[in-house]
This record gives sequence, C-alpha cells and structure tokens, in this order.
Amino acid sequence: MTGWPYPRWIAHRGAGKLAPENTLAAFRLGAEHGYRMIECDVKLSADGVPFLLHDAALERTTNGLGTAGDLSWAELSRLDAGSWHSRQHVGETLPSFEAVSRWCRANGMLLNIEIKPTPGSEARTGEVVAREAARLWQGASVPPLLTSFRPEALYTAQATAPHLPRGLLLDSLWDGWVTHAQALGVVALVCNHALWDDALVAVARAHGWRMLSYTVNDEWAAKRLWYLGTDGIITDRVDLFAPA
Repeated sequence: MTGWPYPRWIAHRGAGKLAPENTLAAFRLGAEHGYRMIECDVKLSADGVPFLLHDAALERTTNGLGTAGDLSWAELSRLDAGSWHSRQHVGETLPSFEAVSRWCRANGMLLNIEIKPTPGSEARTGEVVAREAARLWQGASVPPLLTSFRPEALYTAQATAPHLPRGLLLDSLWDGWVTHAQALGVVALVCNHALWDDALVAVARAHGWRMLSYTVNDEWAAKRLWYLGTDGIITDRVDLFAPA
C-alpha cells in the first residue's frame, strides 16, 4: 500500500461490550463515540452467505443453538442477537456482511474484517469473504482490511482479491509465522498487545509491516504501545479512549 489510510483507534466488534457485539447497533454506538473504523468477525452460513458472528456456536450471543455455519442465512437472520446483552437490544438481528458494507459506506466508516471461519471451512470462507468485499467496496477510496488467524483463509483471500490489503492475526509467535506473512504479502501484523516489544517492532519495521494490537482496554497498555511506535489499537473501551 502507498501510505496508511486507517486511523489509530479501532472499535472492537462495533462498540466493545457496550452493545451486542457484531451488530449494527454496536456499529452505530461505536460511531457515536467518534470511532471511524470498526473491527468485526465474518463467517459463512450453510448456504454461503457471509454474516457477522464471532463464535462458531450460537449460544453465547444469540437465542439459537448449535453451530452457526450449519444453518442457512434464512434461519440465522431470524435469530435474536441482542437480548443476551440487555433489554434495550431485544430483537437485534445478526447482520449480513452486505448490510454492514452498505452501512459503512453510507456513513464513511472503515472496516477491519476478521475472517472467522467455522472450523473446516477456512479456505472457502477466505475466498467468499474476499470476493464479496471486493464487490461491495468496489470504487471505495479506502478498502477494508482483511485479517485472520488462519493463514489458509488469507491465502484464498489473496488469490481471490489480491488488491485488498491483508493482515495476519497473531496470538503467539508460532514457528513459521514470518514465512507465511511474507508469502501472504501482508501489510500489517495484528497481535495480542502483550506480544509487542522492541524486538518484534524491529522485525515488523524491517519487513515494512504496520503494527496493530488487540484488545487494548487499559490506559497503561495503550501508552506502552504508543511509545513502542505501533500504528493501531483495537479496543472495547470506546467509552474510555477518545479516538481523536
């Protein structure tokens, strides 16, 4: 990429824990707090429709049962994804990826898309999400950033939409991660914030990779990352950190 078009502060799953995660209600609340970029999780329904949900299972954040990827989009779209959070959000639905794209583009919001496959569907999910992202953001001045913990998903995203920027998510520095990051042509590393130190910063800078961190909810951690010279912070605390 020429330049870095994304802001330093990114709202985790829309508005962190202040609204039901990965819903349009959370996106709206994150925007109300001044955030201009949102992180979300995208997976596939049984009939191949991309939609927002973090877990493989439905129970934690919806009134559904079982594995989300086993249900059709028609079934998933009827679930309540808000009542688990609070009475205020009873009836909030799971949003489709297309609905989120329309909202983001209409409101000038940028998006960090974590490709979050149901186990066993990594390659297919990367392919479909990248294809749909390329279609939905066609002509956009700033494209979405595609990230994943799963290299398999990023490889098919790369093959499907090579022009979309990619980032490798890391919860640990596993053997071979640098080789994969190079082969994937990533523009960023998105790491558990505790991983960042002077040595990892030096590796990222040597390869020209931007440095993002998740999930940063304490002021001391944000200050440490600031002094290390990292580029982006994903946070639940949209009420604590003012993105300006």
